[in-house]
Amino acid sequence: MARSCKSKVCNPALWPSGSTEGVSPEIIEECKELVMTNDHLQTYMQLFRENINRGLGKATNPNAIVKCFPTYVQDLPDGTEKGKFLALDLGGSNIRVLMVDLGDPDPVHTKVYTIPKDIMQGTGEQLFDFIADCLVTFIKSQGLAEAPLPLGFTFSFPLVQKGLKVGILERWTKDFTCSGVIGNNVVEMLQTALQKHGDIKVDVSAVLNDTTGTLVAAAFKNPLARIGLIVGTGTNGCYVEKQENAELFNEPDLGSGKVIINLEWGAFGDDGALDFVRVSYDEDVDANSVNPGKQKHEKMISGMYMGELVRLALEKFTKAGLMFEGLGSDALYTRHTLESSAVSDIERDRMGDYSKVKKICDSLGLTHATLQDHTNVRYVASCITRRAAHLVSAGLVVLMERVGEKQIAVGIDGTVYKFHPHFHNLMVEKIKELVGDTYDFELLLVEDGSGIGAALVAAVTAKKR
Repeated sequence: MARSCKSKVCNPALWPSGSTEGVSPEIIEECKELVMTNDHLQTYMQLFRENINRGLGKATNPNAIVKCFPTYVQDLPDGTEKGKFLALDLGGSNIRVLMVDLGDPDPVHTKVYTIPKDIMQGTGEQLFDFIADCLVTFIKSQGLAEAPLPLGFTFSFPLVQKGLKVGILERWTKDFTCSGVIGNNVVEMLQTALQKHGDIKVDVSAVLNDTTGTLVAAAFKNPLARIGLIVGTGTNGCYVEKQENAELFNEPDLGSGKVIINLEWGAFGDDGALDFVRVSYDEDVDANSVNPGKQKHEKMISGMYMGELVRLALEKFTKAGLMFEGLGSDALYTRHTLESSAVSDIERDRMGDYSKVKKICDSLGLTHATLQDHTNVRYVASCITRRAAHLVSAGLVVLMERVGEKQIAVGIDGTVYKFHPHFHNLMVEKIKELVGDTYDFELLLVEDGSGIGAALVAAVTAKKR
């Protein structure tokens, strides 16, 4: 199977990620703690295997950190699905509503609605009323109000699923703190909100998270897809497991003998298991987040935190006199002034060119930065992103082992994977190093997997009915 790049991330003219050429020796030394050796990764993989086993077991799941929730999605699409289906995608500060017509050459119609901050941190009733209002507005704009269509609901927060239509919120992440939702069925809350619009009928066929949607969307394109991954604002993984190993799964087998497991791997390490590779920047980011002590794995990898990790490192090195002649700025010393998109830009400069690095330094009030500083900034950013890519790669190898198939495709979505110029190549390189010839793998960029995948789950469910 080809391992070639399936997205726009390959660019051989870019500086090699992690190159130490021209970097100050002091900075190389300081950044050694960010380098994941293969010994580190082997330890990480063994810990991850143990966490998955605990999550799958009925007796051990209540105390497991990696929850391994059964999604109740037993069947992947086979490419023959047809018809119109709705999808609702809630995964961050935006709601996306989609109409997917699987028989149309232009199959996806979508609208994005921004969730106000007071709604994100208000009551659950306010949140679901807002979602329902957006959905109804979209349905009417598409002329779909006459007949109810099946809807797949992507809800990208940790859910305990007890069926395709029953998802109990375990905890909020990503700055959401809505009251009255934890411990409740989010499908029921959505249906209650929709009942206030008596003229609109919606059949909520399934609830799933964005990772599951990404795997389902990947399987529609490639029948070898068995793993789904998100590396964006947050991170998570899912994979196809044997039902007999998923002890929490309690529905009849519809024939596949398999079920998709939602790992919720962002919480890996919340019990201290990853302390052996965590550094002071990780602890700072965690302590100053809205959920201290939670989602520690995610905070080492995802786009919500990547920029802040780089900024903290630059702040430390500046105050130590190792960069910018020891002269910082208010912007450099202010939290969250460096976004993950800036980290991608830093590594997007071509060989011999630091124009993007200079622009970002200037935006931070570091107009006095020298060529040496620009070189050092780029190296620091590359260390943070390489660490993230290598952790994700090691996790994927463990999931390949669980699936146990020689040929395997991995569907991946998320802004970090999609837009960072090196992330795909770093993953391919590290996975090949860790597995050798054991697996013939392919990493597939699945754009909008969370939305299209939800519609496809509704389609597969409708076909089964």
